[in-house]
Amino acid sequence: MQSARFLWQALAGRAAAFVALLVLAVPLLLAACGNTGEPTVQGTAPTATTGAGGAGAAGTARGTASPAAGGGAGLDAIRQRGTLRVGVKYDAPPFGSLDPRTNQVSGFDVDLARAIAGQILGDPNKVEFVQVTSQNRIPQLQNGQIDMFLATATITPQRLQEINFSDVYYRAGQSLLVRQDSPIKTYQDLAGKNVCSVQGSTPEQTIRRLVPTAQVTLFENYTDCFTALRTGRVDAVTTDNVILAGYQQQDPNNLKLTGGLFTFEPYGVGIAKGNDALTRAVNDALRQVKQSGEYARIHERWLKEPPPPDFEQWYLLPAQEAAARFAAQSQPGGGATPTRGTTTTTRGTTTR
Repeated sequence: MQSARFLWQALAGRAAAFVALLVLAVPLLLAACGNTGEPTVQGTAPTATTGAGGAGAAGTARGTASPAAGGGAGLDAIRQRGTLRVGVKYDAPPFGSLDPRTNQVSGFDVDLARAIAGQILGDPNKVEFVQVTSQNRIPQLQNGQIDMFLATATITPQRLQEINFSDVYYRAGQSLLVRQDSPIKTYQDLAGKNVCSVQGSTPEQTIRRLVPTAQVTLFENYTDCFTALRTGRVDAVTTDNVILAGYQQQDPNNLKLTGGLFTFEPYGVGIAKGNDALTRAVNDALRQVKQSGEYARIHERWLKEPPPPDFEQWYLLPAQEAAARFAAQSQPGGGATPTRGTTTTTRGTTTR
């Protein structure tokens, strides 16, 4: 009897130990099962920083942009940090483009950003470039990933409700890029045609208003529009003339600019809403860049000509006035609100 009791106690002890091991093992097994092995996708954009090559050197793309501490867009915070985080486009030559062979970002906006950094921080190399698109440049500014952007951004009343803008630093106009054999000559010829632009841009909104029957195809970047035009997927690409000219120069035998300029597109530096100290500092920097002749040099380097004859009429035009002039284009008589036509939104690949 005692032997049976001893055997029962031994078995009970082993069972308890086995249960305890199960209690410890189950959480580990569950954790292992929950790991799918898939990488976590980060939503931040790649950045580029300049080396010691001076104001004309290209920036090298690297890393990811992290939100600036405490918003990080204040003038004092930027000076304490010692670098200026600037959003630029990587797919909008000659204003900003990335060479995939060298991983270098360069362009008109890139050089002007360096000139602004030189005025604010005393060194044009104290700048970190972050890739932005027409769709994400304002959100990146608002969430503190960048201090400002120079990204072919038109100053509009709607955007002024969301962010600050500097005074005007460039004046563009919307135009068309088509194949050499295209019969399209003006924007009126786009009725029933497939025209491409990028998401979140003023050219997209304008072409809808001017040509309600156009079929609008949208991509995240201009590179995909350019490819769609060359392959015959769309009949035309519409955006600002200087951007279209940059792409036309890549394939001049097959592509041509047409339609003239049919809008006033005043570019401004985007800055966080209410950050008036930084806005004033940028305007002061733009004034100094003009007076020193650096603006003219940047213009000639990237646009292959001196500033136009009407330069004094729009350079440093106050943002509110520029927005009012832009808005006047959409008043009655400027085109109907689109109610017809189709839209194809295509999620394109981001230029890296």
